[in-house]
Amino acid sequence: MEKETNPKHPFDYTLIFIIFLMAIVSSIAIKSAAPFLPEKLKHINFVAQQLRWYVVGLIAIAGTMVIDFDRFKMISWYLYGFGMLLLLGLHFNFPAPLVQTIKGATSWYRLPGIGNFQPSELMKIFMIIVISKLIVEHREKYPINTVRDDFLLIGKIALTSIAPVYLLTQQPDMGMTMVFTAIIGSLIIVSGIKWRIILSFLFSGIFAVSTVVYIYFNFPDFFHKYILQEYQLNRFYGWLAPYQHSSEQGFQLIRSLLAIGSGQLKGKGYQESEVYLPEGHTDFIFAVIAEQYGFIGASVVISLFFLLIYRMIHTALESHDPFGSYLCAGVIGMMTFQVFQNIGMTVGILPITGLPLPFISYGGSSLATYMIAIGIVLNVRSRTKKFMFD
Repeated sequence: MEKETNPKHPFDYTLIFIIFLMAIVSSIAIKSAAPFLPEKLKHINFVAQQLRWYVVGLIAIAGTMVIDFDRFKMISWYLYGFGMLLLLGLHFNFPAPLVQTIKGATSWYRLPGIGNFQPSELMKIFMIIVISKLIVEHREKYPINTVRDDFLLIGKIALTSIAPVYLLTQQPDMGMTMVFTAIIGSLIIVSGIKWRIILSFLFSGIFAVSTVVYIYFNFPDFFHKYILQEYQLNRFYGWLAPYQHSSEQGFQLIRSLLAIGSGQLKGKGYQESEVYLPEGHTDFIFAVIAEQYGFIGASVVISLFFLLIYRMIHTALESHDPFGSYLCAGVIGMMTFQVFQNIGMTVGILPITGLPLPFISYGGSSLATYMIAIGIVLNVRSRTKKFMFD
């Protein structure tokens, strides 16, 4: 018989300390990029605004932790419905005065007194909650899973995911679509679905990508007309052949590679940049860090993310509540992919998608979303019971 020795874990101060260190890194990096911003942006104090959003995020963490995470199951479909309403508003351009189109993507609302708000950021959290609920309820109903039960669960997840993912593709927002795919994939991996089914879907995806590549080389006109839009093609051109498109599609990647390479081991020093990066305080902030603080500074940032993800994995494994473990797994999948994608695009191993670096890049709604996600993990951690024989 297991004896409960501590009804709850203490508050996870280690995780909060990691976030505190990231706030310091973010402030320094954004300040480092400030002198090299376009003239129209130099009058804005991005550091003060970022710290303000960190304060908002701390309030969001506190609000998230007030409610027992198990109660999220009760309101999961309400949250999902609210998120869908926000995405549908963007799709139908309603209300028109608030809907914002930036760089060809209709992904934001302009809120008076707050600024731009991207509803897909909140929808990521809602998707994690509702898919976790689906998995838990399915496993309770079918404790001994068969192949049929596994396909039934996949069908439930697909039906839940198809509408928001479709709306994201219509904005269009390829980066956020990839994040949603990573969230769904990470939850499917930990859901108990048989590996032969997961691998069959993986190989099907590889076959689909191979087919797209074949069409690109053999039927380019069909590819350009029906598969990828012009802006998506430009990003692939800029990724695969940046020096052949150095003045346009490949400009950002070339500048990023020059900045990272020129930083060498120790970097050039605070606000000592020689490579111009367009709006380096946002998507390409890792390149700013690598140039000014070198390999050592970039390694510190990567190490912080490693510690953050490790801590969240530890919480997921310790939780005795499957719903809590799934929530943590969804957050881990979301953040791991975004870190890998952002750093990967700055060094040229992945295409540029416009995804920010979590907790480091300047951004309001994205930072608030990450903080809510951390609040969920802290909620699971603080309500995990400890037993004598664990």
